[in-house]
Amino acid sequence: MLRNLPVSTVRLELVPATLPILTCDLHHDAAGLGRLLNATVPAGWPPPLLDDDALAHFISLVSGGSDPFFCSWYWIRCGVGDTDRVLIGSGGIATMEGSDDTVMIGYSVLDEFQNHGYATEAVRHLIPAIFSDPAIRRIAATTYPELKASIRVLEKCGFLPAGPAYGGAGMEEGTVMLVLERDATE
Repeated sequence: MLRNLPVSTVRLELVPATLPILTCDLHHDAAGLGRLLNATVPAGWPPPLLDDDALAHFISLVSGGSDPFFCSWYWIRCGVGDTDRVLIGSGGIATMEGSDDTVMIGYSVLDEFQNHGYATEAVRHLIPAIFSDPAIRRIAATTYPELKASIRVLEKCGFLPAGPAYGGAGMEEGTVMLVLERDATE
């Protein structure tokens, strides 16, 4: 099950978001969050887009099990020892509204850790984990056209432009969609 699948990269450990982790995050309990993740939680936590509404929604999805594809990971930058573990971002997937074989991916990185390749590294490693579920045929992402760095992350990971994103969950007006098909990764 994706929800319990940890993912490791060269510089990152992507820790599955559990109910206790999400609850600590929602209650702004940095000490508890740090203990559960075995990582330092920077003073600037949370990153853009990971607000209380998003966390409450994630808790609802985990508690209710209403979305079979929902899963989220906390991104820990790993150094040489345990003291070098720093929480830098998070990302996850959820079923795309109106589709039973497509997930939406989203991610956010603390400002001070942006432009270091962490998002590209994490998304690259999440793709095979996501496609390990044979029911998932495509991964979609939406972003604003002016967010060139976000678009570049997706392009580096093989996502292709799919045009404007019209309505639906996770799709705000004025955003563009990029898609990665399972066949493109095989």
